[in-house]
Amino acid sequence: MQQGASWRFALCHARDRNLLIWVTRGQGRVIVNGIRRGISMNNALYLPAGTLFSVDLPQGVQALLVESPAGLTGRLPQAPLLLRVRDSLAQAELTGEIDAMSRELSRDRPHLQEALEAHVRLIAVWLHRQVAAGAADQPPESAAERLARRYAMALARGFRRGAGMAGYAEALDVTPTHLSRTCRATCGKTAAELLTECRLHAARSALEAPAPGVQEIARDLGFASPAYFSRFIQTHTGRTPTALRAAWQARQGRG
Repeated sequence: MQQGASWRFALCHARDRNLLIWVTRGQGRVIVNGIRRGISMNNALYLPAGTLFSVDLPQGVQALLVESPAGLTGRLPQAPLLLRVRDSLAQAELTGEIDAMSRELSRDRPHLQEALEAHVRLIAVWLHRQVAAGAADQPPESAAERLARRYAMALARGFRRGAGMAGYAEALDVTPTHLSRTCRATCGKTAAELLTECRLHAARSALEAPAPGVQEIARDLGFASPAYFSRFIQTHTGRTPTALRAAWQARQGRG
């Protein structure tokens, strides 16, 4: 990762791929399922597909990333993991696997996908070994953290439906005020801010492609109208959806 996280990582969102973040220098913070934690050198963060998260790595922090399709192998853990790896051999093993994958990607050799899948399987073994060795940072979960996690999981599944934060609070059988205070206590952001970030990340991701059109994006994200969607984007980015897409096209050499 380069000099901190761009909006692609800084905004809370869930991905349809498994993600491993291996910090090799510096320290920062992550929010995983509504709970904020510190992350530093020789820490590995594993996020199964569908996990709501954001990453705040200041300038100077270095990390290696591995993304793999959901379902590529059934050997990867099913729950998020934060591993604080102290064993130098284990540190070298993970770095070596990631370097090997990078070399595979840089060469035009037969059976590339098979080789990459094999490395992902070895990373899965590495993750399970670290859990067995006691490297997993898994403190007892408080009542507030349980509520924040339930809310985060509901957001990851349903933020596109257009429901407001109050609707989520009702479904969780709490008041909007209690839900918002709980999220602020567990991750430093209100429940409404987490919902906004999910929608904003999805919108910006969709706008970094030539299609679909703005009206279709607005509809897919549950906005009442394209005009409301445009105001939402301009409020949070300072630019219109059309301007964001034009900037992306210019960066791609298409503008």
